[in-house]
Amino acid sequence: VQLQASGGGLVQTGNSLRLSCAASGFAFSRFVMGWFRQAPGKEREFVASISWAGTRKDYADSVKGRFTTSRENAKNMVYLQMNNLKPEDTAVYYCAADVNSVAGATSTGAKRYDYWGQGTLVTVSS
Repeated sequence: VQLQASGGGLVQTGNSLRLSCAASGFAFSRFVMGWFRQAPGKEREFVASISWAGTRKDYADSVKGRFTTSRENAKNMVYLQMNNLKPEDTAVYYCAADVNSVAGATSTGAKRYDYWGQGTLVTVSS
C-alpha cells in the first residue's frame, strides 16, 4: 500500500491550493480516505474525510466552507481543494486510508486510519 501526497507549497493568505493523493496497492474504491494535518509543535488533527463513493464528506469546523475533498476512484486519486487559505492552515498535510471502513461512512479519528502518506507541506504567509 502506498499513498503519495503532493501539491503543497507557499501561498499568501486568501489564495488556494489543491492537494492530491495517489494511492496504489489496495482496493482504493472500498476504503474511506482522509486528510489530516500537523502544524509545528502541535498534534496531528483531522481535516476531512470522504466515503467510498464520495457521497459523504466530513470536515473539521476550522475548514468548513473553505476546503473540499473529492475522489476519482477510477484513477485511485483523492483531492483536497483549499480555498481562502489562512496562516493557521500552515502544516504538513497527510492523506490516509481506513481499510476497515464500510460503505457510506467516513472516519474522523486518526486511529481509524491504517495507511498514511508521507505528507506535503503547506505554508500560508500573512
